[in-house]
Amino acid sequence: MTADGKIAPASRRYVPFGSRRDKERMLELRAAADAVMSGARTVDSYPVGLGPGPAKYRRLRLKRGLAEYNLRVIVSGAGTIDPGAEIFRRRFSPILILTTGRISKARLRRLRAVADEVRIFGRRKLNLAAALRWLARKWGVKKLLCEGGGELNAALFQAGLVDEVHLTVCPVIFGGRAAPTLADGTGVKHLAQAARLKLVSMRRTGNELFLVYGRSLPAGTTRARLKHR
Repeated sequence: MTADGKIAPASRRYVPFGSRRDKERMLELRAAADAVMSGARTVDSYPVGLGPGPAKYRRLRLKRGLAEYNLRVIVSGAGTIDPGAEIFRRRFSPILILTTGRISKARLRRLRAVADEVRIFGRRKLNLAAALRWLARKWGVKKLLCEGGGELNAALFQAGLVDEVHLTVCPVIFGGRAAPTLADGTGVKHLAQAARLKLVSMRRTGNELFLVYGRSLPAGTTRARLKHR
């Protein structure tokens, strides 16, 4: 994110602004994940494949006992995903779409033609907890890496499904009240509702800070079995 907490300009279209090391860190995280998840807007606004990247990262996955290619998960409450998006042209691993009952029959038909599976979880609002249990049960997902956008991040925080947060703070300022933040959407109304984090590590490379936070749970709360990154 930028130094003022933005993850994209006011246009809300993703543009890369991190360093080469930031991109390498993203691929390192993918190399440890069973699945990589992203929201529909992120997939549509930039030619992403959500795959493991170059051969060295695929070899790293195999050394860790993982499949060479990670699963790819797209989230869209109304199924507003472009069937012609770049991700559907790269058929190296299954593509799974999580949506709700708000999706029209026409969109559902078009997406089922390009994805390996489209599943509905919830009538109006996506039931992320149920969706993640399904990913674990049917697809064997133990570690899930979410790469945004902000509204999906916020929904995961709200549902208490985040174990770790990896942040790269970049030395740029976007500004603008319309520019999306790390956790976008409506946000919390009271401080007591805020997700609490604890700093696990901090490292500086050039002018960027690489931060890792763990979820700080209230006393007496049990962490969910399914972990996410």
